[in-house]
Amino acid sequence: MATEAKAYGKVGVLFGGRSAEREVSIMSGTGVAKALQSKGIDAHLFDTGERSLAELAAEKFDRVFIALHGRYGEDGSLQGALELLGIPYTGSGVMASAVGMDKITTKIVWLAAGLPTPRYAVLNAQSDLAAVCADLGLPLIVKPPHEGSTIGITKVNEAGALKAAYDVAAALDDAVLAEEFITGREFTVAVLGAGAAARALPVVEIVAPQGNYDYQNKYFSDDTQYFCPAQLPAELTAEMQRIAVEAYRALGCEGWGRVDVLLRERDQKPYLLEVNTSPGMTGHSLVPMAARALGISYEDLCVEILASARLKMKG
Repeated sequence: MATEAKAYGKVGVLFGGRSAEREVSIMSGTGVAKALQSKGIDAHLFDTGERSLAELAAEKFDRVFIALHGRYGEDGSLQGALELLGIPYTGSGVMASAVGMDKITTKIVWLAAGLPTPRYAVLNAQSDLAAVCADLGLPLIVKPPHEGSTIGITKVNEAGALKAAYDVAAALDDAVLAEEFITGREFTVAVLGAGAAARALPVVEIVAPQGNYDYQNKYFSDDTQYFCPAQLPAELTAEMQRIAVEAYRALGCEGWGRVDVLLRERDQKPYLLEVNTSPGMTGHSLVPMAARALGISYEDLCVEILASARLKMKG
C-alpha cells in the first residue's frame, strides 16, 4: 500500500465551506482525511469557507477529495474552479454537479429519460397556490430546490399552510418546488463509478421517528433506524438499484453519489426523489453503511473514491 499511497501525491480534502451544510461537511471531511491518512496517503484538510482559491492553488495539491455539501461545493462552481486550476477532483463534473444540485432540473432530466419521479409544480410569488393544491393534492412537500439535508422543507397538510411553507423555502431560493406527497417507505441507493461501469451498492431503508427524516435525525440522532440491506423482495431490490443507476447516469454523475427513492405503499412502485453528488461521509452517513454491507471498509471506500479523481473537461 505504501507505493500506492505515494502515487496519489499531496491530497487536499476540501471541507467546511460556506453552505448551510457546513457543520456536516466538517464531520465528513475530518473522517475522510483520517481514513486516507490511515492508509499512508499524504492528505491535508482545506476549509474552503476560511481559505481562498489562491491558497488552494498555492498548496500545489496533486488531487483533491471534495467532502463539501450544498452550495459552493456541490453545485458545480467549485468543480469549474478546479478545472481552471487543473487540479483533479473526486465526484461529478461541472454540469452533473450543477444539475444534481437543482431538484427542478433534475426532475426535468429524469422525466425526459422516462424515469419515475413525483409530480411537481414550480412556485414563485405570483403562483396560484390554490390551483397547485388542487392539481397535486394534499399533503404536499415544499422545498428549496438548491438545498440539501432537508433544509427548508415543509410538509403541507392543508391549503392554508402553503403560503407559509412557500415563504420558508423562498427565503433560501428564488424558485420553490412543490411536490406531491407519496405515502410509503424511504430508501437510498449509493452508486459508485461512472457510465457503463456505474454500480449500485446495497439498498438502505430509512425509518425515522414519526417518519420525520429531518436534519437533526439525519445527522445527530440515534433514533433513526437504518436497515442495510433493506428487507425487500429480490426483484424489487433489483428494480430500485436499476432506476437509481439510470438516474445517476442520466445526469452524467461519476465517482460516487446517492439516489433517494420512495416506495409507494399502495402499489409498491419506486419513485426517484433526488440525487446527492457529494454524499455525507460521517459516522451516520449512508454510503459508508452500504459499502460496509459489501465488505468495503470506510477507509477502502475513501481510497476508491480518491482513485477516481480526475479532470473532466477535455482539451
